[in-house]
Amino acid sequence: MSDTANIYEEIPDLDTIGGRLSRAREASGMSVKQLAWRLGVKTSTINAWERDRSQPGAHRLNMLSGLLGVSLSWVLHGVGQAPVEVEDDGEALEVLGSQLDKLRNLHAETDHLLRRLQSNMGRLSAH
Repeated sequence: MSDTANIYEEIPDLDTIGGRLSRAREASGMSVKQLAWRLGVKTSTINAWERDRSQPGAHRLNMLSGLLGVSLSWVLHGVGQAPVEVEDDGEALEVLGSQLDKLRNLHAETDHLLRRLQSNMGRLSAH
């Protein structure tokens, strides 16, 4: 669901901001240390956010939502694009298979575009 959907029709995630951040980080497969490094903060800062001892500043919230693959409205209010949380191994395999298919398609598209670009460059250099 996008942030542009009617938020009043959605059942909000009633967890705290810290709880939502923690779940999103775990669903992304990132460790506290990895997320801290990507954001340029200390691991203790991430831990404080996830335990609701402090909250990320406005300048960090956008980066957090992007890195974790969730919407800013979900982080702040529990409505919007939430993380994909996998409950069992069968579901995990299905999600991973879907991601692998997307990656293969992107790879094929990239290969096609590279060949086309190389061909166009060859024609231009021949002139």
